[in-house]
Amino acid sequence: MTDVSDGGRLLAAVDIARAALVEEGQQPGAHRRSVAEGEWAAAHYFDAELAGYRGWQWCVVLAGAPGTDEITLSEIVLLPGEGALLAPPWVPWADRVASGDLAPGDLLAAESDDPRLVPNHVDTADEFRFHSESPDPDDVGQVVGEIGLGRRRLLSYEGRLETAQRWYDGEYGPGSDMAQAAPYKCCTCGFFVPLSGALRAAFGACTNEYAADGHVVSAEYGCGAHSDVEAPKGEGSPAYDAYDDGALEIIEFARDAEPARS
Repeated sequence: MTDVSDGGRLLAAVDIARAALVEEGQQPGAHRRSVAEGEWAAAHYFDAELAGYRGWQWCVVLAGAPGTDEITLSEIVLLPGEGALLAPPWVPWADRVASGDLAPGDLLAAESDDPRLVPNHVDTADEFRFHSESPDPDDVGQVVGEIGLGRRRLLSYEGRLETAQRWYDGEYGPGSDMAQAAPYKCCTCGFFVPLSGALRAAFGACTNEYAADGHVVSAEYGCGAHSDVEAPKGEGSPAYDAYDDGALEIIEFARDAEPARS
């Protein structure tokens, strides 16, 4: 037994702490420090010689009590030390999934409270925002026909705004390098098929197989394959007349002759 009438003896009990680790089947490395955890407890830290745990340490807490000279083991725990190799912070799967992650056979469910979706036959707010205070009955009928009969949920107004912004800022939006270099916009192109519904005025599908074929493009996007691009004029002749090499005078020199010097 060991007298632990003062905390100093607990701090000095390095061998007892090491033996506790060995008994647990561990191979502790160098002893780094001892820390008093009150009058009757002390923590001992050893390097953890474990593969994949760079910078981690074993912490062994020893304890005593008044009126006894016995040292007892309170706990053993593996803790990260300074510069320890740590796993990245946990990120929920819904925040980890990115565009392009979905593979054949994968199932990706939208949250029940997804703000991008609303129950069918409920949200037509954006349709009426562009009409007068008292919409025409024909307009209402057109909306009813386009809100998606048979679908349980539809895009909400917020969902459409989010989608429109993402498409507008994306590869097929007016800010892309292709659009910036194009002389014409998609809204005037014969290959441009406008979307139906609320996004009709701003987006459509490209049908030109040599351009953005099958992609949703902004009406303000553009490329060099616009239907109004004119083919080069002429028959492909060079900008300058060919040099008439038939007018050259050919002079033969003997192999050992040197050309005249002026």
